[in-house]
Amino acid sequence: MTDIAIDLASDSDREWSAKLMASSEPWLTLGRDFATCLARCRGPEFVMLMARRAGARCGFLLLHPTGVAGSPYIASIATSAAVRGQGLGSALIEAAERWLPEARHMFLCVSSFNTRARELYERRGYVKVGEFPDYAMAGASEILMHKCLVHKRLVRP
Repeated sequence: MTDIAIDLASDSDREWSAKLMASSEPWLTLGRDFATCLARCRGPEFVMLMARRAGARCGFLLLHPTGVAGSPYIASIATSAAVRGQGLGSALIEAAERWLPEARHMFLCVSSFNTRARELYERRGYVKVGEFPDYAMAGASEILMHKCLVHKRLVRP
């Protein structure tokens, strides 16, 4: 998707993002309503990256700069239905990984029932490092995933 621009979200972008969240998976299954999603999107601890195609909003990523053990944590990511499967999720993840150039690690959680998202994260190099059964919803797990952003070369004497 070469025609996508990703930048910081405005206040109105955050409201648009909350509407997108509240009307899509996994938030529908998790029972998150608009008010809950809006509170999350407006959280001052988060950086929100907004994706636009030809100036129109088409997706976002919510990033906590120090969310897991001081490392960045992708708290939410969503794309509008019209652009799903076209590489926008990957573009948003790449933008988040570049956003904090000093970051060595990135984390995220994915619901066990959200297999399409998990496949995306695995294609992007994220690996499962933990699982929280019944964490966000009874009968489902949240899977903690990690990616090392900087690979140090071993120096041999």
